[in-house]
Amino acid sequence: MSFPNVDRKRRALITGGAGFLGSHLCDRFLAEGWEVVCMDNLITGDLRNIEHLTGRADFRFLHQDVTEFIHVSGPLDAVLHFASPASPIDYLELPIQTLKVGSLGTHKALGLARAKNARFLLASTSECYGDPLVHPQREDYWGNVNPVGPRGVYDEAKRFAEAMTMAYQRFHKLETRIVRIFNTYGPRMRLNDGRALPAFMSQALRGEPITVFGDGSQTRSFCYCDDLVEGIWRLLHSNEPLPTNIGNPHEMTILEFARKVRELTGSKSEIVHKPLPVDDPKVRQPDIGKARRVLGWEPKVPLEVGLSRTLEYFRTRIARGEEVR
Repeated sequence: MSFPNVDRKRRALITGGAGFLGSHLCDRFLAEGWEVVCMDNLITGDLRNIEHLTGRADFRFLHQDVTEFIHVSGPLDAVLHFASPASPIDYLELPIQTLKVGSLGTHKALGLARAKNARFLLASTSECYGDPLVHPQREDYWGNVNPVGPRGVYDEAKRFAEAMTMAYQRFHKLETRIVRIFNTYGPRMRLNDGRALPAFMSQALRGEPITVFGDGSQTRSFCYCDDLVEGIWRLLHSNEPLPTNIGNPHEMTILEFARKVRELTGSKSEIVHKPLPVDDPKVRQPDIGKARRVLGWEPKVPLEVGLSRTLEYFRTRIARGEEVR
């Protein structure tokens, strides 16, 4: 579904826009000729991710918490809600903030979209499926989530956000889209954000032991950020209001992934094993049949290419002596 014609540049608000994925979305929308308002409270975001955009007339940064009252002057055509801690380290350290941004933050962002008559897109997650009993995971699977476990603050925040988004779609007739994002990687990830790729890559580059939780037989599917952004762009312009998986269906074990990163970096780091975290999913693989059918989308960037681009970014940061917080 294309946007109605307007006699001005289209304008989007991206919450969490200084984060890993949010900043790549800012780049894409600007490249497509949109104006972008980037909102971030910088709890997990980083101004370095958007420093190349500062000074542009079509880009504006708002240092603001989306869980509080938000006001954006002027028209908006789209609101993309990407604000949230997204790694286990973050949401275990910030459990209340994680719950608030999924509930209050989603409410505020939806209210703004409604006031501006803008199309709303929610960044949801494959964590809605929990430790799945169905494999691969399709959008019609309701999941296997522990609401009172340590990961529940993130899982349930996103599940609630989906429910609220659908309520606005059904009750207020707001145009909404929901993307369920599977494991994504690429430049601008934080070296110490706790997810597999930045952990493995930073450890390998520093010659430290590579930490694998459990025996490493748990599986993940890794999608390069450019592919994900393309899927989100297509979903926003589609007619699909129900959740849609966007991810790479190529599944591999965490141990295989650790070995691949070690090989790519040329590291001599040993692989060590630590206890598996509570409620850690044993398998994770998206069924992207819907994305292929509805959006004409599937990932294009091979793992080796994406890993090489990411490695170059991490090497540069470490060479500068920078710690990505």
